[in-house]
Amino acid sequence: MSIANVAAMLGAIATFLFGMSTMTNGLETLSSGHLERILERLTSNVFKGVLLGALVTGLIQSSAATTVMCVGFVNAGIMKLNQTVGIIMGANIGTTVTAQLLRLGDISSDNPLMMLLKPSFLGPILAVIGIIFYMFIRGGHKKTVGQIVLGLGLLFIGMNTMSSAVAPLQELPEFQAAFVAFSNPLLGILVGAAVTALLQSSSASMGILQAVSSTGLVTFNISVPLIMGQNIGTCVTAVLSSIGASKNAKRTAMIHLFFNIIGSLFFLAVLYLGNALFHFPFWEQTMNMGSVANLHLLFNICCTALLLPFHNQLVYLVEKVIPGMAEEQELSVLDERFLSSPSVALDKAWDAVLQMGAFARDNYRLSVELLDKFDAKKLERLNEAEAAIDKLEGMLDSYLVKLNHTRALTNEEGARVSELLHTLSDFERIGDYSVNVSESAVILHNRNLIFSAGAKAELKALTDAVGETLDKTLACYRTRARADAVQVEPLEEVVDLLCASLRSRHIERLKAGGCTVELGTQYLELLFNLERISDHCSNVALYIIRQTASKDDIIRIDSHAYMRELHHGGDQEFGALYQTYREKYFNPITPTDNPQPPQ
Repeated sequence: MSIANVAAMLGAIATFLFGMSTMTNGLETLSSGHLERILERLTSNVFKGVLLGALVTGLIQSSAATTVMCVGFVNAGIMKLNQTVGIIMGANIGTTVTAQLLRLGDISSDNPLMMLLKPSFLGPILAVIGIIFYMFIRGGHKKTVGQIVLGLGLLFIGMNTMSSAVAPLQELPEFQAAFVAFSNPLLGILVGAAVTALLQSSSASMGILQAVSSTGLVTFNISVPLIMGQNIGTCVTAVLSSIGASKNAKRTAMIHLFFNIIGSLFFLAVLYLGNALFHFPFWEQTMNMGSVANLHLLFNICCTALLLPFHNQLVYLVEKVIPGMAEEQELSVLDERFLSSPSVALDKAWDAVLQMGAFARDNYRLSVELLDKFDAKKLERLNEAEAAIDKLEGMLDSYLVKLNHTRALTNEEGARVSELLHTLSDFERIGDYSVNVSESAVILHNRNLIFSAGAKAELKALTDAVGETLDKTLACYRTRARADAVQVEPLEEVVDLLCASLRSRHIERLKAGGCTVELGTQYLELLFNLERISDHCSNVALYIIRQTASKDDIIRIDSHAYMRELHHGGDQEFGALYQTYREKYFNPITPTDNPQPPQ
């Protein structure tokens, strides 16, 4: 085998892997979250889970991506642990679609129509069509469709080139010896798992095995342990994604791993013991692309059929392996049966809104931690919690609208529905602004931008003040007590004072050349988002104050007049609290000037 053959083989593998990645990324982009929403709405029916898992994975061509989605949903509380079992089993079936497409390389018919399906012809045609869509046609999803078609074309081109490049290998004694060694089941499983873990795709490693099968050296007893190893190796992506996640998220990844390990060990024992007793005639039968694809499909279907009746035991097993109570909180249940009793329905909705607030508060803390020290796992947790916030918002909107239309509500119940709708909107916006803060942290990390010591101290005071504002807001909403709610507005006023002062200081630093424009842009962006978080906290506290006020209180008559009175010295309690918070957060970073609060 010459250097040219080696170079051709490596280039073919690179083309194949790039085509696989391009196609998969395009499919995920084209789904635009629709597939995720399908999974989110899954019931506890494990059979339905298998079908949906196979469908989603068949469309995006990545069982690892489907499992990682499940890990994220469980970590965010959107999905329960036992709901993921069927999806993961189905994902193993859905990932076999690529291998079935690649088996077109076995077509040998002289029929012109069949010849059009051969990768040697179909690959270049698809690549040309894909590149035209990708580069020259604008609008809608045409570019993404072009990416998918281009990826599929490159997949076929790489596959065809690989088959040609590995053909000389069949004459090498070393290559023949290596494949004979893979008939050792332990070695075959280890190699299959290692290659798949390295490529992060069982479809890619399966495609390489199909290409090598064209040498005529791949037999049934060699391909079985390699395929089993590939199924185990694809679990690595999900296991890595669960590091730093909740206990149930880790358990989700372990379900995928245990499912493949148990299935592999069972069928390995059955096949090798059966061959020892009955000497199967197909044991050393040569495999081609089609038979490798069929074996892969059959193995995954059999594994699912074997373990599906024991899905509850699989959950029990992973809970024993990863013991302890799951620390994440599942999303509040908004059962439509409660709609017949508005008071109960409103209490359940209030629980869910409070949970939204807790998610938003936790996301704020994560975003601030990212500013101090970037951590990709924390960013992932933040995005998963943001998905839970958005999920709750949609559920609550629908639930409260149905309640309003289903029952004749009293004035008090109608007012409570209105308050809930306003509050959930405020908590959702707090979550959004926390995501904005995290995006600034990502930019600072990626561009290696570092604030000066003075700017860091200022931001620390501001983020601490906003953090306490959020804590007090959540506390007052939980207790619905006026004594707690009145503490929010003076603290929010100190946050406004801090933001106004820090903007002025930033401009002075910029004039003096002590700050770059790039750093300054992110600094001002952070000030804006932090100030907006405290503004929404003020809104929530104001709802509580209004509801707990007497009928003739000014806030019931004119909330704007109430706010003007507070900010112009009309409330001694407000003034005292404002001075307390000012001394705590503003004075330590402003030892010389003594500005008055903004009017």
